[in-house]
Amino acid sequence: MGGLEGLEVAGLARRYCDLIEASTDAHRRRWLEDVASLLPRLQASIYSVSAPVSGVVPTSVVDLDARFELFWRLRRLLADRDGYWLEFDRASEGADGMTGSLADDLTDIYCDLKSGLRLYARQPESALRGWAYGFDRHWGRHLVDAERHLALLAAQGRLEL
Repeated sequence: MGGLEGLEVAGLARRYCDLIEASTDAHRRRWLEDVASLLPRLQASIYSVSAPVSGVVPTSVVDLDARFELFWRLRRLLADRDGYWLEFDRASEGADGMTGSLADDLTDIYCDLKSGLRLYARQPESALRGWAYGFDRHWGRHLVDAERHLALLAAQGRLEL
């Protein structure tokens, strides 16, 4: 575990976190396109790391206030691009029945990757195991849901903010 694959995961994690943090920049017209192009690369890189996930204990401490602030900032930015239907949602429930949120997906991915980046500087192997564990148990589902929604937005020509 580790090596070049670990460096790639860490680099993409850093790039993703930088993109999320830059979402408030004035020149963000292509921001969502950049996120959409980065997520598949991040997914492929985490698959390339052969990190056993059994026995890994997640060590991240989430600042719930900061997470909530980020979520609402992204939700405001995404506006009508935020909500989406999941497979089990019923169309008869209307817009209130939408259960997917791109802002929530991007926030959860960010929180897991950011906590791993802090650990990566001190213990790269532990960070990689933690990312693999988190991907397998939590943020991987958010990544796949976000990719699916972003593909739909791209097909509709709605990635530019």
